[in-house]
Amino acid sequence: MEALYKKANILYIPALALFALFVAYPFVDGIRIAFTNWNGFSRRFSYVGLRNFVRLFKDENVRASFWNTLLYGFGSTFFQQVLGLSLALFLDKKFPGRGITRTVVYLPVLISAVIMGYMWYYLLQYDGALNDIVALAGGEKRLWLSSAASAKSFILGVNTLQYCGISMVIYMAGLQNIAPMYYEAARIEGAGEWQVFRRVTVPLLYPAFVTSITINLIGGLKLFDIIKALTGGGPGYTTNSLATLIHSSYFASQMAGFAAANGLALFVLILAITLSLQAIFRKIEVQS
Repeated sequence: MEALYKKANILYIPALALFALFVAYPFVDGIRIAFTNWNGFSRRFSYVGLRNFVRLFKDENVRASFWNTLLYGFGSTFFQQVLGLSLALFLDKKFPGRGITRTVVYLPVLISAVIMGYMWYYLLQYDGALNDIVALAGGEKRLWLSSAASAKSFILGVNTLQYCGISMVIYMAGLQNIAPMYYEAARIEGAGEWQVFRRVTVPLLYPAFVTSITINLIGGLKLFDIIKALTGGGPGYTTNSLATLIHSSYFASQMAGFAAANGLALFVLILAITLSLQAIFRKIEVQS
């Protein structure tokens, strides 16, 4: 038996080697680059200490991208939970066409975020389908992505619509694990639909809430594809997230060192928020 365990442990080696080559080494090397003025192409560079990190706190574009990142992360997560839970409650009931409806709702998750972004980009152009509908209704055509506020709203909306299917599936799995006897006992006690939802469904869906919120929040904080395809970070730099700012800093501005520092800051931000969120969830679970 011991020999079998040793042979099984050998099977970990290829996976560990790939992890070390494509994850661990780039991460460690990225930390090193964050302390340099490397432009991303030249073989020559010098170490500049904490200069890149100091710039993170002084650069206005970084500050704007930081707040946008929080907006996309927490905003998308909130709307994805509301829409995902609503769809799960609706689709948990039996009705004709329920299977097809589930498939249609979940289908956007399978579409590339870049494709989804470009689809909405063309829909929102001045001569796009949305303005055609507005014109047919007697309204006036407009440039939907010309202002920062409307562009951010559409980024939030597209991200929510694409990934609310993930929350829906998680909540549906949670609903199906709730024993019917809990609902029956609540109704025998005279509880109404709202009381049943608040006192029975929500508490028993707690593990699903933890999973869905964590997954959606991490995805929102590192949002990149939809922003790049839909607005390119514009108008100006007003809709950039930290992820898209890293891309433009490296490839457009040729500031690989600054981009690496930005990437490290984004990693720390996501890690800190995730750990804080897990601590809050554990505290709530203990209190309940």
